Amino acid sequence: MFSRILFPTDGSEISRRASQAAIELARKLGVGVVAFHSIPPFSIPISDGMYGYVPSYTEDEYFKACNDAAAQIMKEVEADAKKARVAFSSSVVTAPAPWQAIIQAAADNDCDLIVMASHGRKGVAGVLLGSEATKVLTHSKVPVLVCR
Repeated sequence: MFSRILFPTDGSEISRRASQAAIELARKLGVGVVAFHSIPPFSIPISDGMYGYVPSYTEDEYFKACNDAAAQIMKEVEADAKKARVAFSSSVVTAPAPWQAIIQAAADNDCDLIVMASHGRKGVAGVLLGSEATKVLTHSKVPVLVCR
């Protein structure tokens, strides 16, 4: 039915639960998993016209911190996969639109299922913050299992 499962993770508790669900499903199906994490591009806050903003860190410091955090997240989910005896690989990219990066990662890694968390934002928060899960569901050509 499925041969490889992609699960995006941001390290949050809800994302961690979705990761565990993906690993357990992979174990039961006898397939591998690919953990995925997207890092936002470095950007300097825009001035409001009266004040200029200077970040308290450099671009190199930003990417080092982001990559260190991603490595820690991947280390944790790799341990879960190893414990479940599930084949594991991971991918970390820098991308401005996480939902597009998730769909591209599924294609690049020959994944035929995406298992992801939804933070369940509704109303104004959903409109303003958007929902990566909704965008993936809308645009993905492979099945998506959303965990809450």
